[in-house]
Amino acid sequence: MKRVYNFSAGPSMLPLEVLEQASKEMTSYGDTGMSVMEMSHRSKAYQEIIDTTEATLREIMAIPDNYKVLFLQGGASTQFAMIPLNLMNGSNKADFVNTGAWTKKAIAEAKKYGQVNVLASSEDQTYNYIPKLDKSTFTPDADYFYIASNNTIYGTKMNALPDTGDVPIVADMSSNILSEEMDVSKYGVIFAGAQKNMGPAGVTIVIIREDLIGNAMDITPTMLNYKTHADKGSMFNTPPTYSIYIAGLVFKWIKDMGGVKAIQARNEEKASLLYDYFDSSKLFKGTVVKEDRSLMNIPFVLPTDELNAKFIAEAAKRDFVNLKGHRSVGGMRASIYNAMPVEGVKKLVEFMKEFEAEHAE
Repeated sequence: MKRVYNFSAGPSMLPLEVLEQASKEMTSYGDTGMSVMEMSHRSKAYQEIIDTTEATLREIMAIPDNYKVLFLQGGASTQFAMIPLNLMNGSNKADFVNTGAWTKKAIAEAKKYGQVNVLASSEDQTYNYIPKLDKSTFTPDADYFYIASNNTIYGTKMNALPDTGDVPIVADMSSNILSEEMDVSKYGVIFAGAQKNMGPAGVTIVIIREDLIGNAMDITPTMLNYKTHADKGSMFNTPPTYSIYIAGLVFKWIKDMGGVKAIQARNEEKASLLYDYFDSSKLFKGTVVKEDRSLMNIPFVLPTDELNAKFIAEAAKRDFVNLKGHRSVGGMRASIYNAMPVEGVKKLVEFMKEFEAEHAE
């Protein structure tokens, strides 16, 4: 069986152990005689799957009891509308920090429903840094304060949360959820598409403080109201059953690996291997300022577009795939999510050293 080192930004690689377990259960889950894909979401067997999935996520993230965990559809992009529709219910204002393509889209969507205050932006340098914030510019009566904790395309990470007082922080964690320990109680809403660190595409997980549920705008469609899903345990309609099942296996894998603390140590080791090499290399260069470097998404470049293309092509022949960078940044990007083994990063660095020795002037 051939397995490549998949550095895709998403959908990304899954733990091999998870894939093997799913393979064993593909045609019959337990003694049900059917695949999870064939199973009624109203069945006892499936209720146990979703309940266990939620319980495991709560355990590994230490989610407080006053937060709901919702398994939704529509990707993180649907949250760009759901958040203002459900939370812009007081002053009808929200503060945003623009750190990438996805915050820019979230800003455009939120403007349809209320006043958006963009406090800072790093667009002037192609989002290669996290802008400094001035608390005096924060909106005291904002309904929420919006950030992306990690930026998939540009490889930046917000290392410190702003002090927003009583204003709830909303965080898009699509590309770094479960990658490092964090305090859920510091957030009002956390959301993430699954296809990077949690499972296959199809389910979006929302972790929301209970007091933020139930005050949606009158125009909010039923399916975009958090209360609809909170009241029905994410079963108002048919949820993405198989994606939730795989996510549950991933959460168990994280638990068995030693929890998020152990995963974080492994992620820090992987990222250091790459960043330390870039800092010493005469050919390869990282594109992000050091203090804002992501643990998950690592963009880098060579001196010319021709060398970039040659490196990507030769890397693919060595089974290092999906290294091409986003078109807005160019070059390469190595996404080293939780499932990427340390061995994969070590081998990539070895190949880079070979490439540098061959092409350095």
